[in-house]
Amino acid sequence: MDLFDYARNKNQEHESPLASRLRPTCLEEVVGQEHIIGEDKLLYRAIKADKLSSVIFYGPPGTGKTTLARVIANTTSADFRQINATTAGKKDMQEAVEAAKDTLGMYGKKTILFIDEIHRFNKGQQDYLLPYVEDGTVILIGATTENPYFEVNGALLSRSVIFELKPLSQENIRKLLLRAISDREKGMGSYGAVIAEDALDFLADMANGDARNALTAIELGILTTPRSEDGKIHISLEVASECIQRRVVKYDKKGDGHYDTISAFIKSMRGSDPDAAIYYLARMLYAGEDVKFIARRICICASEDVGNADPMAMVVASSAAQEVERIGMPESQIILAQAAAYVACAPKSNSAVNGIMKAMKTVKTTMTETVPGHLRDAHYGGSTRLGHGIGYKYAHDWPNHYVRQQYLPDSLVGERFYELSDQGYEKQMKDWMERIRREAEEETEEV
Repeated sequence: MDLFDYARNKNQEHESPLASRLRPTCLEEVVGQEHIIGEDKLLYRAIKADKLSSVIFYGPPGTGKTTLARVIANTTSADFRQINATTAGKKDMQEAVEAAKDTLGMYGKKTILFIDEIHRFNKGQQDYLLPYVEDGTVILIGATTENPYFEVNGALLSRSVIFELKPLSQENIRKLLLRAISDREKGMGSYGAVIAEDALDFLADMANGDARNALTAIELGILTTPRSEDGKIHISLEVASECIQRRVVKYDKKGDGHYDTISAFIKSMRGSDPDAAIYYLARMLYAGEDVKFIARRICICASEDVGNADPMAMVVASSAAQEVERIGMPESQIILAQAAAYVACAPKSNSAVNGIMKAMKTVKTTMTETVPGHLRDAHYGGSTRLGHGIGYKYAHDWPNHYVRQQYLPDSLVGERFYELSDQGYEKQMKDWMERIRREAEEETEEV
């Protein structure tokens, strides 16, 4: 590094966003994610002992995936290299692998390769890494906002430990905001800013678990707010709402107004009142609520409160969730209104909720129950000698494509988990199920 490189790096460090400057350099500075980096947890012990194997960090934006990779870079004795899958190609991976080979051969040091947005790599690019992860040439750290079980090759997953990062709690966000305001070395401490309690609560809530969101807002507030007569920069609730582009609608310290509106929206859809549902939707949109969050709530209601009484409700809701991400505001308000109105007007059934809750409770005490022999997989060699698949009746060979046979484990025969209602399409499903069961029973009696 020459003098100009040094100066350029120092300038970039000084001018980088607050979220980047405040990024922890050691495990003790990390806020949140105690479920994976608590002192008694596997990842914490592996980082501290410098015995890390290949891992994949999976979670929403702003939860600390890159932060953890940086912490590992600062604590490991291994060489650390980073590439971003959104801009990198196979050539970049080849260069990283060749450098890793050289480092291992010349110095006996392993290389940690951090790939941000790893889900952006196609199958061929991911496959390229396999032999080098397998033989230890590189220790892979992948970061992704997408479910790795869908977006990352199974072979790569089997060679990695997956850690899911959770959205940060409001208390975590509060702690980060206070650190940002007071830290004179990496934060905004030299500006002499103070933040009101209600503004702190508001930002912590509206960040939706995304630390980057909150830190960007507080940085903007401090940099754009003039000093008061006392010489300090006061971050009020009004300033906070402007910085994060969320309007304050009856917001109080505990955020009751915020959560009350969401609750009223859901209960209005459940209660089949489209007028109230659209009104509360408008209140949330006016307050700047995240449209993706609203869309998720509509999807949940479509399944939880409508279910198979109108299966199209989930189709409409999930389509709306996709389209609001593609289109954005202000047009998304129309899409959300259509979806909310459809769910509100649809016939209601909570059969799916009751069914899965009862099944989950039952599973806790019946996990050791064996699958009936005739239902077991009979495709592999020798399985039939073990009795697998013997006696299985192929439903499509029978009238109505239905035949009576045991599907549940022995101890659960006769148990009902899914009770169809008389609502909407579920009534048709219920009539159909009763008919085919009755006809199958009559046919059995005749035989």
